[in-house]
Amino acid sequence: MDLEAFRWLLTDEGGELLERASALAASEPELAAQTELRRTTPGTDDERAARVAAALTQVELRRRAEPKFGDLAPRLWFTPDGLEQATRRPVAAHRAARFAAASASTVIDLGCGIGGDLMALAEAGITCAGVDVDLLRVEVARANLAALGLAGAVQAADATQVDVTPFDAAFADPARRTARGRTFSVEDWTPPWSWVEDLLRRDACVKTAPGIPHDLVPTGVEAEWVSVHGEVKEAALWSGRLATTRHRATVLGSTGLATLTSEDDPGGEVRALGRYLYEPDGAVIRAGLVTAVAAGVHGWLVDEHIAWVSSDDSFRTPFAKAYRVVEQLPYREKALRAALRDRNIGTLTIKKRGVSVVPEQLRARLGLRGDRSATLVMTRAAGHGIALLVEPF
Repeated sequence: MDLEAFRWLLTDEGGELLERASALAASEPELAAQTELRRTTPGTDDERAARVAAALTQVELRRRAEPKFGDLAPRLWFTPDGLEQATRRPVAAHRAARFAAASASTVIDLGCGIGGDLMALAEAGITCAGVDVDLLRVEVARANLAALGLAGAVQAADATQVDVTPFDAAFADPARRTARGRTFSVEDWTPPWSWVEDLLRRDACVKTAPGIPHDLVPTGVEAEWVSVHGEVKEAALWSGRLATTRHRATVLGSTGLATLTSEDDPGGEVRALGRYLYEPDGAVIRAGLVTAVAAGVHGWLVDEHIAWVSSDDSFRTPFAKAYRVVEQLPYREKALRAALRDRNIGTLTIKKRGVSVVPEQLRARLGLRGDRSATLVMTRAAGHGIALLVEPF
């Protein structure tokens, strides 16, 4: 997106263009919308083209931003890469609350992008400042603070050259993409892992990918994995006085926030399958706290290498999906097909873990035609494959 075109969108004339673009995008093909908008937009030919493109881009990005920003999306500003990297609003709010709870009254956001975390920090009553090397993202972050009437300073700067000592704490979200696409090498991050390690020697939080290896986390640093409605979104590393445990799993759902830590984990044992089966949340699995879930439901593991918990007691827990075990079926495919057909099952949800099964392919091979629906778990227990007919509750 063109920087000058974006700045023009912030004017009264730009706001009028954006309103027209939103209306036309909802009712006209893209080419027709572009033609009509260029006809009525002021400026030279090049200016009109850039302004219309910027307006239509904002309309599309605001639509795509709704899963992350909810009902605020139509009021905010985005860039394509900034939206992709931005933290979901509930996660950013949780992180800001942690800073506030640690009495961090001033926070510097190093690489603030479009300002997703800056907005959450400001809403939490924290005095915040953001820097980013990209001039357009700086303008967008500044516009987003203004759109919500929030205080905060934003300027263009290289995060690695910023003096963070005047602030109580620092936050960073290194870019995890290169010209070749998403990277899984921490030294390809921008800024790189060596800079992250230096930052984590003070009071700081660094957002990382959920797949960060446990052995990469420095000693004394807390690793927190966060899921939203059952989907793991990110990990965050907390250091200094902001760190309160070794590993943490935080679950954000329709009922609010729940968290498990290493202190909640007494370890566990492997036993035979009980009456109920629990599927731990992805954040719990990433954090290595499956046995903490087992302790919470008076349960145990069914296999030492598989993240399934069993119990003879029924519980509702935010940290796992719960199922009643209806019966164990044959694991071999031919016998399994016969058993499912005998039970008149035609619609089958297949959940697998720890076994080489592709649910879509297995479902097609089973060729079921019954009237009933069911959930089938394909996994291992005590090192052997098992098939379980289960009922969610």
